[in-house]
Amino acid sequence: MTIADRLTELGIELPQAAAPVAAYVPTVLANGLLHVSGQLPFRDGQVVTGRLGEEVDIAGGQAAARLCGLMLLAQVDAAVGLDRVERVVKLGVFVNSAGSFTQQPEVANGASELMQDVFGEKGRHARAAVGVPTLPRGAAVEVDAVFQVRS
Repeated sequence: MTIADRLTELGIELPQAAAPVAAYVPTVLANGLLHVSGQLPFRDGQVVTGRLGEEVDIAGGQAAARLCGLMLLAQVDAAVGLDRVERVVKLGVFVNSAGSFTQQPEVANGASELMQDVFGEKGRHARAAVGVPTLPRGAAVEVDAVFQVRS
């Protein structure tokens, strides 16, 4: 089964890969590792904003993390094609958090579970889930990633 078939089976349609908004590139392929720049959560063309522990609850944060994950997949597909992914190596999840909010790992599961749903066992990965006081464009979550890809 191709990854496109798996996405169809899961009822997932990938968004258009977002263009960079500053002086960076969306992906860099080096030594079989595809590094994907941080992706923001887009819904209906708008960034999902807010701070976890204030305006956004855990379910909303998980949904935002999943949207970031979908954008990561769109970037991988645009760069090398999803069927070249051998393994999801690592996700870095940044959560726009109120000072007392400590459930970043639960929020990050929105992206992690997506990778496992799409790639199965090779979607299991290392991860960092970090609370930050602000993110670009006021985003609720930002996620970057490293994928191992075959040549």
